[in-house]
Amino acid sequence: MPAASLRALLAQAIDYAGLFPPASLPLEPALQNYSEYVRTPDAWMLGAFILPVAEFGAAARSLSQFDNQNPLRISALGPKTDSVESFRASLLAAMKAISCFQANSGAAASIEQFEMPLPAELNAETLKLIRSSADPELRTFWEAPAETAERAIKLIADNNRGHANRKLAFKLRTGGVTANAFPSSAEIASVLTCAGTHQVPIKFTAGLHHPVRLFHDSVRTKMHGFLNVLGSAVLALEHEWTEKQIVELLDEEDPAAFSFTDDFFGWRDWRVATERVAVHRALVTSLGSCSFDEPRDDLRALKLL
Repeated sequence: MPAASLRALLAQAIDYAGLFPPASLPLEPALQNYSEYVRTPDAWMLGAFILPVAEFGAAARSLSQFDNQNPLRISALGPKTDSVESFRASLLAAMKAISCFQANSGAAASIEQFEMPLPAELNAETLKLIRSSADPELRTFWEAPAETAERAIKLIADNNRGHANRKLAFKLRTGGVTANAFPSSAEIASVLTCAGTHQVPIKFTAGLHHPVRLFHDSVRTKMHGFLNVLGSAVLALEHEWTEKQIVELLDEEDPAAFSFTDDFFGWRDWRVATERVAVHRALVTSLGSCSFDEPRDDLRALKLL
């Protein structure tokens, strides 16, 4: 049985993005994988299935392997757009598709959240457009690159303060299939600090297949570890860390520096109680990974599962 603090840190934390690189699976085998994952003892770690809105029709024809006991939990993904006008059109089309899919899928599937990259021309009017177009019942995550993340988070925070019933969240890309797709530890620390300061929920995507930071030949760079990212977030929130302290944990490459007990999660001399980990996870919501097997295999190799 995993330690209670590990369960708190990773509860429903891994959104399955098997359709995306480097896995790049076709829809059918990716859905089959998810239907198997929800029936495993490790399903407590499994989050939503990342499904592009454009794939709704194909997915609707493959729901027989899911039911109300083992549903397909979806995070709908809107497309990247190149202008405010195309963003608006794509967002409206996505909301219409979500409504239609929900109405026809029954208990076999549910759309739990929506993710979409923000347009480059980001301002308060963009947030007003989101408020008027997005379903207020959906939890929504809005993506911006690391270099503009702080500005996006501050605009989202302004929105959330002024519209309590239309709260938005942020999404940060933490890797990809090339070295230049990985933001630096300093960039991630800056984004985490900003999100924590403004109490904006945040999720991460890409490049987080492994628990602890390591160099990987496939991308010829160091990949961020999901224990590093989630761990630094909860410890920073608990102890009001500086960005320098966050960077130190993000750069940690020794698995032995992490400790998990039923009472606390720890990194070196720092600790956060298990019940507080669960509290902070409300702000640090999840991470997208094209593999659910790699994270579990690595955790087993570390004797954490």
